[in-house]
Amino acid sequence: MLRITELRLPLDHAEPALRAAVLSRLGIPDTALKRFTVFRRAWDARKKTAIVLSYSIDCEVEGEADVLARFAGDTHVRPTPDTRYMFVGHAPADFHAAARPRPVVIGFGPCGIFAALILAQMGLRPIVLERGKPVRERTKDTWGLWRQGVLNPESNVQFGEGGAGTFSDGKLWSQISDPRHLTRKVLTEFVRAGAPEEILFVAKPHIGTFRLVGMVEKLRADIEALGGEVRFQQQVTDVLIEDGPSQGGAPATRHIRGLTLASGEQIDADHVVLALGHSARDTFAMLQRRGVFMEPKPFSVGFRVEHPQGLIDRARFGPSAGHPILGAADYKLVHHAKNGRGVYSFCMCPGGTVVAATSEEERVVTNGMSQYSRNERNANAGIVVGINPADYRQDGLHEGPVNPLDGVAFQRRWESRAYELGGGGYRAPGQLLGDFVKRQKSAVLGSVEPSYKPGVLLTDLADPKRSSLPGYVLDAIREALPAFERQIKGFSMPDAVLTGVETRTSSPLRITRGRDLQSLNVQGLYPAGEGAGYAGGIMSAGVDGIGVAEALGARMLGPARA
Repeated sequence: MLRITELRLPLDHAEPALRAAVLSRLGIPDTALKRFTVFRRAWDARKKTAIVLSYSIDCEVEGEADVLARFAGDTHVRPTPDTRYMFVGHAPADFHAAARPRPVVIGFGPCGIFAALILAQMGLRPIVLERGKPVRERTKDTWGLWRQGVLNPESNVQFGEGGAGTFSDGKLWSQISDPRHLTRKVLTEFVRAGAPEEILFVAKPHIGTFRLVGMVEKLRADIEALGGEVRFQQQVTDVLIEDGPSQGGAPATRHIRGLTLASGEQIDADHVVLALGHSARDTFAMLQRRGVFMEPKPFSVGFRVEHPQGLIDRARFGPSAGHPILGAADYKLVHHAKNGRGVYSFCMCPGGTVVAATSEEERVVTNGMSQYSRNERNANAGIVVGINPADYRQDGLHEGPVNPLDGVAFQRRWESRAYELGGGGYRAPGQLLGDFVKRQKSAVLGSVEPSYKPGVLLTDLADPKRSSLPGYVLDAIREALPAFERQIKGFSMPDAVLTGVETRTSSPLRITRGRDLQSLNVQGLYPAGEGAGYAGGIMSAGVDGIGVAEALGARMLGPARA
């Protein structure tokens, strides 16, 4: 097989045109092309009046060696890479006869799901401990917050089967380096679990919340069918760490030996994947008390902004807005503010809604979500500003050396402020974009109706007496919003709505690991995914889960892994 990349055709090309383009590109007769498949289809809308599709095509042709020789200097005609997933090993039939502890995965979001799936496919029968509920029960609890203002701190957007990614746009693309094609493994497993096959070839695949629910259940069933065990409402409250002997004056080696659950049950464990998610704040604190190495890391905070989806479609696609192949338009924006801060769009959700994403009482957190159809009236995205651990000091939250948990305190401060500004009941504070830029309080809505539930209370997000975010964040966003108009016509419309606050863009800390993917100071402990600071989104979290499962599995199997 050979692969052609960047094969470009008009947006509305006829179906036979693709085969004709392949023949023309390779300079071969029709009879020499045995078959072809689309590996990737993207669109290029830089010229809105002439949008084109760009294809990567895998072809089976007669005389393949001769064809490749003719294109030896062409980087866009190459042998098709082998994207099959190769396991690092499998447990022999008698592996579990010995009384050795099974591997444990803490958390069942995208990272935990794929860590558990790979371990199960290797024959290692993992135990999964998820503090939240099964996905359908969790969905009812989440709607309870959105519709009735009732929060379940253990079952919400952040906690429960599927993780935070379940209530998102279901984006299935990432910019991570992927030389082993592990993203292909993730996508293939999603298709096996019920995702549409188009996610294997469209450039920016997504599936939305409703489809994710059934897929997560199918992946759980696959893990259990392979001998894995998934246990819900099982919060880990302590880790049992054993000190080994000190050698040559070096610090004693520490090993994970077990876990304690909220029920009081203890589980023996020598190999544990920490797939916590970025909101497991109580677990972060417990790990720090037990001396697990962690460090503060940068993250971002800001607001959600909503525009009419039609405005974004027209700005991005011009006369082709609404074309079924293009779908609802997205955007990606960046601005470097005069105060040195970077402002950027985050987790853009075309045709979606702004959702209540808190996991703690009397705090307000926003996020974005879309269904597969992306047919809601508004587009929304986080408009966020990067902050660093040093920023905790200037906001009066900290003196002296920065503690890894200071980022959590920073988030909580502004989430509590948002609850106050929203008037309670988990309503969110909001402001019209034009009023925010002009530094005046909003009183009435314009053409954009905010989608956040339980509701939005209009206010002044930059009130000097009760500011919704640090001043340097507000200044940077205020400068960026008009600047984004140059990239998206209409972006600075005065009655677009800002809803606060977006604080959980990523984990505020990193549970640092070494090259062997284990904790720097606790052997057998494998920090992974978003909560550990090693991923950002469904795909990167899934890939990280695979990598950690491979490292753990290879260590467990040792010489037996072949």
